[in-house]
Amino acid sequence: MHSIKNTPLEAKNITLKSVFLDFKEITKAGLAISVVFSSVVGYLLGFSEKYPFNFVTLLMLVIGGYCMVGASNIFNQIIERDLDAKMDRTKNRPLPSGRISVNNALVLGFVLTFVGLLVLYFINPKTAMFGAISIFMYVSLYTPLKTLTPLSVFVGAFPGAIPFMLGWVAATGGFGIEAGTLFLIQFFWQFPHFWAIGWFLYDDYEKAGFFMLPTGKRDNKTAVQIILYTFWLIIASVLPVLGFTGKLELSIIGAVAVVLLGIWMLYWAFKLYREKDAATAKKLMLVSVTYITLLQIIYVIDKFI
Repeated sequence: MHSIKNTPLEAKNITLKSVFLDFKEITKAGLAISVVFSSVVGYLLGFSEKYPFNFVTLLMLVIGGYCMVGASNIFNQIIERDLDAKMDRTKNRPLPSGRISVNNALVLGFVLTFVGLLVLYFINPKTAMFGAISIFMYVSLYTPLKTLTPLSVFVGAFPGAIPFMLGWVAATGGFGIEAGTLFLIQFFWQFPHFWAIGWFLYDDYEKAGFFMLPTGKRDNKTAVQIILYTFWLIIASVLPVLGFTGKLELSIIGAVAVVLLGIWMLYWAFKLYREKDAATAKKLMLVSVTYITLLQIIYVIDKFI
């Protein structure tokens, strides 16, 4: 009787809530939502009288975008499950902890990929194409390179920069200087953001053999590169004020607000150069997240005022 009571299902305490929480964790819901937010902003910047706002299209972008990001994160965690088990930050994830099997994760990943691509294709073929490129580069290039070379961050910056421009492509059906500028902004943002993460999680990453810093060390050269890429980020962020980025425009007031944001982020980049400690690196990472979020909000507000 006792053996019947302690069934595997009850032992694992599988409930609807636990399944939902594991789904959130394996798809990295927080990251996925922030990525989808970038796509939504890109769409809001892209629609116009020529390309009218369509709520159904925006909803499909949200659903398709979440599916694609979620699938990328699932495949990433399948590949890295043994390495995740070595790191304190990731050892309790659904796969290394055994809460989700590899087979179930694979099925979920493929289902989300299929649904995501299909939904994005219904928006327009180019949106689906860029979505497919993103998931391919993230899973097939960036993920395996993380244990081989610091250039993984450079490779990962490409799929990481696609969401912002994806919204513009979804709104207009085309890729031009406007979408390219949005891509450029988020591309340069990736470097100080991920190098800051690589800095404050250096010891944990080292357990898994991940190479996330450009020199492989928390040194002056890495700090200098973070400063330089922050400069490039600020320059890319104010390009629309110059008037040669097509329909993507930014007023002088908007540009001033973006520059002030950039100075704030640059301050923490210089502080990391001076302090070279994990606490400052973590603060820089948080500042970088705030930077890209506020920048996108400024762009949207600037368009409508």
